[in-house]
This record gives sequence, C-alpha cells and structure tokens, in this order.
Amino acid sequence: MPPARDPSLRFAHAAPLLTALLATWPCSAEEDSTRAQRLDAVEVTGHYDNRIGISDAASSGVIAPQLIEDRPLLRPGSLLEYVPGLVVTQHSGAGKANQYFLRGFNLDHGTDFATWVAGMPVNLRTHAHGQGYTDLNFIIPELVSGVQYFKGPYYAQIGDFGSAGAAFMGYAERLGESLALATVGDFSYQRALLAASAQAGPGTFTYGFEYLHSDGPWVVPNDYRKLNAVLRYFMPVGAGTLGLTAMAYDGQWNSTDQVPLRAIDSGLIDRYGTIDASDGGTSRRYSLSLDYRTPLAGGQFATTAYWFRYNLNLFSNFTFYLNDPINGDQFEQADDRDVCGWIGAWSRTDDWAGRRATNTLGFEYRQDRINPVGLYATKSRERLSTTREDDVVEGSLGLYASDELQWTA
Repeated sequence: MPPARDPSLRFAHAAPLLTALLATWPCSAEEDSTRAQRLDAVEVTGHYDNRIGISDAASSGVIAPQLIEDRPLLRPGSLLEYVPGLVVTQHSGAGKANQYFLRGFNLDHGTDFATWVAGMPVNLRTHAHGQGYTDLNFIIPELVSGVQYFKGPYYAQIGDFGSAGAAFMGYAERLGESLALATVGDFSYQRALLAASAQAGPGTFTYGFEYLHSDGPWVVPNDYRKLNAVLRYFMPVGAGTLGLTAMAYDGQWNSTDQVPLRAIDSGLIDRYGTIDASDGGTSRRYSLSLDYRTPLAGGQFATTAYWFRYNLNLFSNFTFYLNDPINGDQFEQADDRDVCGWIGAWSRTDDWAGRRATNTLGFEYRQDRINPVGLYATKSRERLSTTREDDVVEGSLGLYASDELQWTA
C-alpha cells in the first residue's frame, strides 16, 4: 500500500498562480467603490413560453416571435416545425400543402392537426386531395406574431381535426419597424417583401406584399411563383378593438414526382428527371375576416367572422402509361370552394377557495360550399374524361364550455 501523501502538496504547484491573483484583489473598501459600476437590467426572453405556471401542460406552449426571426425558413409550412415533435415534409411541388408528422402520427396533409391563421381555420374538409388539407403557402412569416400550440385531444376549444393537436398562428396588428427585403439564391430563388404599419385615423393600418420564385434542382424547373398580399386595419371601439383583415394568394408550379429506379439506372432519365413533365398545379386563396374583442361581464370576449375562397387544380401521374398507353395516366384533382364561419369565446378568471379558476364558453359555426370537388383523367393538364365530380354543402355548429382549476402554485 503506497504511503499517504500530505494533502497540502497537491496544491503546492498552484502557489505562484494564487499569489498573482491575490495581488490583483482590491485592498480596501475605498478602492473597491471606485471600481464598482452600475449596470442596466438585462431581460432574456426564451424562444418558447412554456415554463411551469405559464403553460397548462408540457404538451402546450407559445412560440415567441423571436424564434421565428432567428431561424431561417425553407417554406412557410416549416413554421409548424417549431412545435416540438412535429415534422414537416414536401412532395409534388412547392405549391402543394405539406405533409405533417407528430409524435408518431402520420397527419397526411393535415387530417389530424387543426391549424388556424389570424382567427381563420386552414384545414379543408372533404377536399379533393385529402381530408383536412392544410395549405400554408399564403402565410408571410414576417407578419406572424406568435404560435400557440397544443398536442393531444385534451382541449375543448379545438374541435374538428384536433385528434393529434392544433396550432393557432397570430398575425401582427402593428409592426415595430418597416421591412423591405430582397433575396436571391441558387436555383433561381428570388424573394421580395414589403411590409409596414402606419397610423390611419383612429387605428393602425398594416400591410405586407410578397413575391417568390424558385426552380429547385430539377431537370424540369419547379418554376414556382407566388404572390401574397395582406392588409389589416385595427382601431379602438369603445372599450374594445375592431379589426378588418384581407388576404390574397396566388401560386403555380411544376412538380417532379417519384420516378422508377429502373428509369434512372437505364439512363432514360437523370436522377433529377421526370417521366411526365406536365405535372404540377395552381392554387389560389382569398379571404376577409372581421375581429372584435372587448371586456365583458368581468371577463374577456373575442370573436371572428370570416369568409375565404380556395381553389386547387393538382395534376399528378404516378403510373405513367400503365393504364392508358396512348394518353398516359395523368389525373387532375380539382377543388373550388367558399368557406364562411363565425367563432367566439368568453373567458373569465375568478378565485375559488383560494385557487385560480378560469371558465370559458365558446362557439364555432362553419359552412363549406364546394363546387366542384372532382377527379379527372388528363393529358398535359387538359381534361379527357370525368372520373367523378360532386357539389358539396357541409356545415357544422359547435358549442363548448371548459373550467380550468389550478390546484398548486
């Protein structure tokens, strides 16, 4: 057994360094006061406002605008990737709705994840391409004021499409600074944005205009072109606030879909090539909404009435010439609809036996008029025959009540 060592010897080599540090230490309170400086307070804001006592649960929270500013976006749908556990992908061209995955759920194009933007629902029911189709390409990310997210089917206010969760994206009523951006990148990427706020009469006028073009790496360029416009006006009315929002979006694109591996191996097409160069689509969305919020009966009442028109013509070809060796197997999925609705909620927080209790009453009305929703056989985007074509009127009314009681601090 080795002999015990004197513990003081372990620090003998540090003596010169300690001597030098002590030589720099203040010798008196008078000298220390001359060195003291008064520093301004520094506030550090996190990207997620989901601390204990702020969020209702670990499965809900608020994404702060700072995170949206700090992280670059490949596409507007990637805003939902800020929700922890949610993955966003894309296929069949940049103008099509994304595919979403959350906690092991394949949400397809939004079937089980409810999404709202500026008080309006985005999911489209009985859609030509897929139930709950969620196209977020009309969003201008610089105008998003925050995202409130929920995961799981535990929240009374979500309702339709909320089996796996939901996200509520707010739009800014006033911008802190004017924006004029121009971006140029690889593959003919071009983007321009103008956005600003100005005082107009008793309220504030906010606008945003966006242009984007991108070709991607494909042999047949995506040639994705979109135009976006947002106009908002908010003004005080009595003790409340009244707002009007108008949006317009127009997009068109080509798409390079999946191709047979043998076509690449044989040299028939390039790795980034395509079999049917006419695949792609067009999409448009126009909306108007009216917002009002005011104190009411000791609580807060907020309501939104909205209308939007959505149109999609999507051309795909997955089997090429298998079924029709002459014209090919391209088909069109068409959806043309008007959606109107009205939502509202009243919430009040009280004290119950020393505990905080929040009571909420709400309603949601929505009607979709789809004329038509159809499937057609096509060649180079020209219709050859009708597989199916329907007119749909679908409405719903929902009422809910919830009580949240906080048992511990």
